[in-house]
Amino acid sequence: MSIFLTKDSKVIVQGMTGSEGTKHTTRMLASGTNIVGGVNPRKAGTSVDFDGTSVAVFGTVADAVKETGANVSVIFVPPKFTKDAVLEAVAAEVPLVVVITEGVPVHDTAAFFAAAQASGTTRIIGPNCPGIITPGESNAGIIPASIAGAGRIGLVSKSGTLTYQMMYELSDFGFSTAIGIGGDPIVGTTHIDALQAFQDDPDTDAIVMIGEIGGDAEERAAAFIKENVTKPVVGYVAGFTAPEGKTMGHAGAIVSGSSGTAAAKKEALEAVGVKVGKTPTETANLMREIMQNLAK
Repeated sequence: MSIFLTKDSKVIVQGMTGSEGTKHTTRMLASGTNIVGGVNPRKAGTSVDFDGTSVAVFGTVADAVKETGANVSVIFVPPKFTKDAVLEAVAAEVPLVVVITEGVPVHDTAAFFAAAQASGTTRIIGPNCPGIITPGESNAGIIPASIAGAGRIGLVSKSGTLTYQMMYELSDFGFSTAIGIGGDPIVGTTHIDALQAFQDDPDTDAIVMIGEIGGDAEERAAAFIKENVTKPVVGYVAGFTAPEGKTMGHAGAIVSGSSGTAAAKKEALEAVGVKVGKTPTETANLMREIMQNLAK
């Protein structure tokens, strides 16, 4: 099993005919993703060949959903067009919308996140994220499919790069699903959302949670874990050496006063029984030890 994305997911790509959309659609198809269409109003009615696979281009998301039954959209459009693209997917009642685009204004994210919540039908992952992969089944985004195969570890991470590293470090065990939620101040899917889904997934035995400085998402996740998660969780928090007041990497990764420090997040997680590694490799080793014990 998996969370949010399965082998039965029917995926469309908004911005499929652009350079990034074309490149990553090729990669998603190669990894087995069932891509049923693309969206570009100027190229409606045409098709694009991806190494022998022909994918139809539709003028609107609604048309694509009507013709293909698509239930996932991956968005590769420039920041200034992202809000409209997401709102179009929400209006078409696409259940899962994965927003890869970096540099989306926070005001725009707030608008389309509010619309998705009001719809009651659409979950957003991102923006500014690598997407989601259920190894061997489907890959919606830019996560390299060759890093790790299927297994029983769930991974949720703010960082794309650390998602890749953790999947590589634990490739001997594999993953049920790995999800990069993005590091912007507002994201559509939170650590808590993923933790709940992994807790409910019978094919996930343990969870890796990767956070970073800024905000209080990790502290809130710690409180949630204490009350709701019975599966073992290990964590990593990026940014122990980050200087105060300087944004590090992600738009939301900034320490302000005593708020949002890596040390405070580590302390909150450890207080509820989450083992937190000092490095990604140490974190992977903590999970490896848990998986080995579960296999006994």
